[in-house]
Amino acid sequence: MRFLTKGYQDDVTTVLNGAIFEGENYDEMVVVKDIEFYSLCEHHMLPFFGKCHIAYLPERKIIGLSKVARLVETFARRLQVQERLTTQIAQTLQEWLNPKGVGVVMEASHLCMMMRGVQKQNSNATTSAMLGWFRKSRATRTEFLELINR
Repeated sequence: MRFLTKGYQDDVTTVLNGAIFEGENYDEMVVVKDIEFYSLCEHHMLPFFGKCHIAYLPERKIIGLSKVARLVETFARRLQVQERLTTQIAQTLQEWLNPKGVGVVMEASHLCMMMRGVQKQNSNATTSAMLGWFRKSRATRTEFLELINR
């Protein structure tokens, strides 16, 4: 159980420190997709797992790509609901990078839906958090969604 909830011991500052690069001129969309994650539903203490897709539009700062995956891991390894997990990742990137926008899409299978209750084996949940240009601009959002669905 300690390993499954190790995200409580992880500090975002430690995870991201040293991997934020300032003064970069890159201003096109950065996408990291198909990041595997595993988490525990806080209501039933059963796993949910899937893939996370993240994009941001830099504004003079970029982040080391492996740190994006580590950020997902930090928040996923806590008792969670998928909706909050999605939002925490987006808001943290927004706070640390101050980009023009952030988009996060998470797709997951929940054992609490598969093993108990409705017992729907093939169900998936998809959540998204769109901030800045990803929320304001249909073109930006569409580009992100097309890139993650390739």
